[in-house]
Amino acid sequence: MPTSVLIVLLLGASLVALLLVQFARREAAAERESGRRESDLLRAEARELMAEAQRREERVIEREKEQAADHRHSREYARTLDARVEAIARDERKIDDERAALARDRAQLRADHARELAAVAQLDPDQVRADLRTALLEEARLDARAELRRLEKRTAADAKQRVRQIMVDAMQRQVGETTTHATTTWIELPSEEMKGRIIGREGRNIRAFEALTGVNVIVEETVDAVQLSSFDVQRREIAEVTLRALIEDGRIQPQRIEAAYTRALVGADERHRQAGLDAIDEAGVRGLPMAVVDTLGRLRLRTSFGQTVLAHLVECAGLAADLAQAIGADVERARRAAFLHDIGKAFTHERPGTHAQIGAAFVAEQGEDAVVVNAVAAHHDEVPLESIEAVLVQIADAMSAGRPGARRDDLDAYVQRMESLEKLVGEHAGVARAVAMSAGRELRVVVEPDEVDDEGVRSLARTIAEHISQDFTFPGEIKVTVIRELRADAVAG
Repeated sequence: MPTSVLIVLLLGASLVALLLVQFARREAAAERESGRRESDLLRAEARELMAEAQRREERVIEREKEQAADHRHSREYARTLDARVEAIARDERKIDDERAALARDRAQLRADHARELAAVAQLDPDQVRADLRTALLEEARLDARAELRRLEKRTAADAKQRVRQIMVDAMQRQVGETTTHATTTWIELPSEEMKGRIIGREGRNIRAFEALTGVNVIVEETVDAVQLSSFDVQRREIAEVTLRALIEDGRIQPQRIEAAYTRALVGADERHRQAGLDAIDEAGVRGLPMAVVDTLGRLRLRTSFGQTVLAHLVECAGLAADLAQAIGADVERARRAAFLHDIGKAFTHERPGTHAQIGAAFVAEQGEDAVVVNAVAAHHDEVPLESIEAVLVQIADAMSAGRPGARRDDLDAYVQRMESLEKLVGEHAGVARAVAMSAGRELRVVVEPDEVDDEGVRSLARTIAEHISQDFTFPGEIKVTVIRELRADAVAG
């Protein structure tokens, strides 16, 4: 091998060795630097731990100082409490001693007083003790009576307040509209053209309708409606059914008016029954015979001082049931009795006696129990009340009738005046029917054609007018119209 090559190899090996030595030194230096950094971190953490430990030790020392102070305060407070308890005990012993001394003094005074009384009155001590005992007992009785009176007053006041609250709650839940329209009924028309049909040619349809039903028909120009006016709610209801049937049919003429009127009369019983069934459902009463249902339905057109009787019964049933629930009485029996209490008003024109007597007899005939019968008979105090349910019926009746707006005395007086006028005219011979119309300013009298001839019509009109002027008080004037109509029917076969 050439020398130059060998020299190059030796130099390269030396260079490599030198590089390895430098790399080893650098690694060692890096390790020493990393060690120093870790050592510094460990020393810093150690210093932090020592500082934290010192802070905790300081907090522990501070807490021990605070606990020691609290302990001292507790010992001082305990000593203070012990001192107070001891002082209270001393005071109690002193009070007991004083109480005992007072008792001894009182006994001594009583004994001295008894001896003095005995010496003055020359009485025996036993007699004095007996008199003293009697006086004390009498004083105790007077105190007890006074306290009893105070308790009775407070109890009565509380009871009145409770009763008012119960009644108000019942009225809030049950009281509804029970007044009927006074003297008019509105009927909506499908079109303006229907007014002309109702009036008819030259007014013949409306005249035939009014003569047949006894109800005034007022045709409004500004609205598509007509108004039926009559003080008699039954006439007005039949006229309403008749007119609605004619409007539905659309063909209005005197013959059809008579046919519709006849159907309205025939269907009255069915309307009564349906009204009775609806009222029973609304009142929540079950198990009533059909005869009772039909009778109740007749009250749908019966009013008392402007109050609809059937709606009044439904309202009373709810009020009595709520009151019975509040005081723990028989709810269903109270509801049933209140619902039936005015049923006798359906017979007042047919049977003698008050409506309470008639109603009690009727419900007894229909199998109602004795409590219900007594409640019906006694709701106006005509017979003694025999049950708490009867009392509740009275209360419910008074609540329903006495609330503001439920009744109108002026309407009832007006109806009675119109009925009296019709009855006065109906007493004349040959009069078949008398109808007061236009709020009593017009009286239409239908006579029997076989009993009154054409000449007699004029004479009868004058006679009736004179009779009304003499025996009936009224403002303004009353027009008397006497109608005589003769019909002859024949059938061609």
